[in-house]
Amino acid sequence: MSAIQRSKLNDGFLPKGAIVMAKKSKRSKPKNLPATVSTDGLPNDFESLQADVANCKKCKLCETRHQTVFSDGSNKAKLMFIGEAPGEQEDETGKPFVGRAGQLLTKMIEAMGLTRNEIYIANIIKCRPPENRYPETEEVIQCQPYLMKQIELLKPTVIVALGTCATQTLLRTEETISDMRGKYVTFDTGKFKTEHFMPTFHPSFLLRSPQGKKQVWKDLQVVAKTMGIKIPHQKSV
Repeated sequence: MSAIQRSKLNDGFLPKGAIVMAKKSKRSKPKNLPATVSTDGLPNDFESLQADVANCKKCKLCETRHQTVFSDGSNKAKLMFIGEAPGEQEDETGKPFVGRAGQLLTKMIEAMGLTRNEIYIANIIKCRPPENRYPETEEVIQCQPYLMKQIELLKPTVIVALGTCATQTLLRTEETISDMRGKYVTFDTGKFKTEHFMPTFHPSFLLRSPQGKKQVWKDLQVVAKTMGIKIPHQKSV
C-alpha cells in the first residue's frame, strides 16, 4: 500500500475508528550487498555520467521505467540529499522528489534558507521500482556505482541520507534510522570521504508521522551549522 493510499485511508474515507486490514507489504530491504563499490571506468563528468545512466540496461528496471532519474540541483553544491528511488511522478518527469514527499523536502530546504538550485538531490537507484517497492539487491549492486560517482564528482561538505533505505544501503548497516538520525557518521566511497554524513527521516515518513518533523528540523539545524548557514528566523518545517 503506497504512502498516498495510506494517507487517503486516514483522510475521512472510512468511518472513525474503523480497522483497516492493510495489504501485506511488498517492501523488502536489499540484503547481502558487497562491502565496497567500484566506480572505475565511469565518466569523470556529470554530463557523460548522466548519459550513461540514461542508456543503462543493467537490471530489469529498464524494462518498466519511463525514463531514468539522475539528479536535481547544482553540480557545484556542497549539500547533498540522497533518497531511496524514484516514484511515479519522478518517473514521469525525470526529476527526483517532485511528488508529495518532494514538496515537503523543498519546504525543508527552504526552511534552511536555501533553494533546490543550491543543493544536489539524487537517489540510491535511478529507475522506479514497480509499485514503489524497495530496490532489490541486484538493482542496487548495478546502480549504486552511479551514485558513488556522483558523490565523488560533487565532493559535498555534508550528505543527508533520507530514510531507512538510503541510510542502511550506503552505510551497510542494519541499525534503525531512529537510532542513527541526528548524529554524524563517517562515509567513505574509497575515493571520497566525509565525516559529515547525516541520517534523518524520509519526507514520506513525515507525511505519515508529522511528529517527526521536529526531529528532522533539529538534524537540519546541525547541518546548517556545519556549513555555516545562518537559518532565517522562522518556524520549523
